[in-house]
Amino acid sequence: MNMDLNKNNREQWKSRSGFILAAIGSAVGLGNIWGFSYNLGQSGGAAFLLIYIICIILIGYPIMMAEFTIGRYSQSDAVGSFQKIAPGKPWVIGGFMGVFAAFFIMSFYPVIAGWVTRYFGVYLTGGFETSAENDFIGFISGTTGPLIWHFIFVALTTAIVFFGVQKGIEKSNKVLMPLLALFLLVLAIYSLTLGGATEGLRFMFSPTWDSLTNPSVYLAALGQAFFSLSLGMGALITYASYLKKENKLPGAAASIVGFDTLLAIVSGIMIFPAVFSFNIDPAGGTGLVFMTLPNVFIEMGRVGVIFGFLFFLLLGVAALSSAISLLEVPVSYIMRRLNWSRRLTVIVVGLAIYIIGVPVALSIGPLSHITIFNLGLMDLAEYVSFNLLLPLGGLIISLFVGWGWNKSAVLRESDFGQSVVGTIWIWLLRVVSPFIIVLIFLSSIGIIGS
Repeated sequence: MNMDLNKNNREQWKSRSGFILAAIGSAVGLGNIWGFSYNLGQSGGAAFLLIYIICIILIGYPIMMAEFTIGRYSQSDAVGSFQKIAPGKPWVIGGFMGVFAAFFIMSFYPVIAGWVTRYFGVYLTGGFETSAENDFIGFISGTTGPLIWHFIFVALTTAIVFFGVQKGIEKSNKVLMPLLALFLLVLAIYSLTLGGATEGLRFMFSPTWDSLTNPSVYLAALGQAFFSLSLGMGALITYASYLKKENKLPGAAASIVGFDTLLAIVSGIMIFPAVFSFNIDPAGGTGLVFMTLPNVFIEMGRVGVIFGFLFFLLLGVAALSSAISLLEVPVSYIMRRLNWSRRLTVIVVGLAIYIIGVPVALSIGPLSHITIFNLGLMDLAEYVSFNLLLPLGGLIISLFVGWGWNKSAVLRESDFGQSVVGTIWIWLLRVVSPFIIVLIFLSSIGIIGS
């Protein structure tokens, strides 16, 4: 994060565009390509996409604006923000939930990002000669490989935060985020030339209306919206706390939401024509992007090795940007709470993240027999994060800004002012977003019927 210091010696973004691109870097990562593709595949395709877009409009943008408003006003970490705005009140649980959610997500996110790093290494040395499916299954089922690549990614993330080189992240995002978008677009165009393009597009954009009666589709779409936009995990509050007061929030949030959603859809166009071209099950789960795209690159011949190298390089960078924002949440809180130095805090938190990630990294192989509520450790971590922690954290933020903070102050600090748009935003936070979150949650656990 290329930052200056304000009069209180708190770091600040050098430019508004740097903040937007860093926030996009936080949002655009594995959630858009890995998470979106496998959720779309497992949740019926177009029906999921429709509900996802509705969740983005009615919940995603309003809560992102709420987090930005909290962070920029307070100029503090996720917990400190609530303590400053509403001292001595229980709203602070929203901040603690954000810190816990960020830490919990880091129990599995670096594991999957380690897979990306490993694939980058494969293409660096020549790529796959035959189908990548057996290789991928063999790799994630092993013991040594997943732990090594998990360690490499955690170490890389920790080192960046440890040495305080956020300046490089802001600068690099100005190049790498547009490059990632351009490269995804090129791959999507190529994927449309494959034999399964028509079937893949039909799967994405022609809804099977029966899927709309399945509560799990709504829950998956809601969880994906939160994960993809980095909502409810304290990252956006923390990032906005480094923002200068004169930088306007509504346009920045709209840019981030629009770019993030567009990249998710483009990634689907890139993946699903290939899925049907190679007769891969679209409900293939977490490994979908790791089994499908390598087959596309093989089909492309020698140039496919270059495409594979660049794709996994850029995907790794996107994953790294997201991981840095997640790591910054507990680091920022612990630094203030315990008055530790950044370097000590990063070492302790990074080590803890690696340790709790070890059983998750082994959960598909040696520890696959361990299940909780009939879910493996990685599936459990994903379910708790996407479907519980993030939506509940977002619910608290929505209720706090909608009801727990003075309305006039909220509208002023959000840059909406006393406008019609501001009134609609408050109404969404007070009524619509909480109602949808609670309704989907209750349906998913069977309290109300589908």
